Amino acid sequence: MAFTIEMLYSLVILLFCSLGNSLSSNYYGKTCPEVESIVAKVVKDATSKDKTVPAALLRMHFHDCFIRGCDGSVLLESKGGNKAEKDGPPNLSLHAFYVIQNAKKTVEAVCPGVVSCADILAFAARDSVVLSGGPTWYVPKGRKDGRTSKASETTQLPAPTFNISQLQKSFSLRGLSMEDLVALSGGHTVGFSH
Repeated sequence: MAFTIEMLYSLVILLFCSLGNSLSSNYYGKTCPEVESIVAKVVKDATSKDKTVPAALLRMHFHDCFIRGCDGSVLLESKGGNKAEKDGPPNLSLHAFYVIQNAKKTVEAVCPGVVSCADILAFAARDSVVLSGGPTWYVPKGRKDGRTSKASETTQLPAPTFNISQLQKSFSLRGLSMEDLVALSGGHTVGFSH
C-alpha cells in the first residue's frame, strides 16, 4: 500500500503524541465536550489575522513533542535560575504562543481546571494543518501538562543543518523510523524548510 506524505504525517503525529500516555477518545466527553471546537475557533480567528500561525503552531507542537513527549513543556516560562525550553536557542524563533494562551483562556471560561495545555497544543496543531488545506486526524485526549522545562534539552532537536545520517540518528533515538522522518519533514510544506 502506498502512503502519501499527508497519511504518513498524520500517522506519525498520532503515534508520536501518544507515546507514554494512556489517552482516550472521550477523555473530555463529560467534563468539556466542546473543547475541540473552542480551540478550532481560536486557531481559525488567529489564522485569519496572521497567516504564519498554522506553521508556527505545527512547529511549536513538534518542538514540544521531540523533547519530553507532548506535554506542553515548551509553553512554560523560565523561572529563577531555570531557563525553560522556550528560551533554548532552537526555540527562540517559535511564535504564536498567544494563540495557545487565548485558547486556554477561552477553554477555562467554559471548563475551568479541566483541559491540559498539552491537549490544547495538540488540537491547535491539527487544526492549523486543516486550515492550511492539509488532512485532519483524530487527536487522542488526556495528555498531562509537564512541570519540567529545560532550555539545555533543546539541543536534542534536529538542527536545520543536519544531514540525512544525523537526522536518522536523531529520529531513531526517539523510536522514529525513516518513514516518520520523511512524514515529519513533509510538515514543512505548511511553512518553509531549510
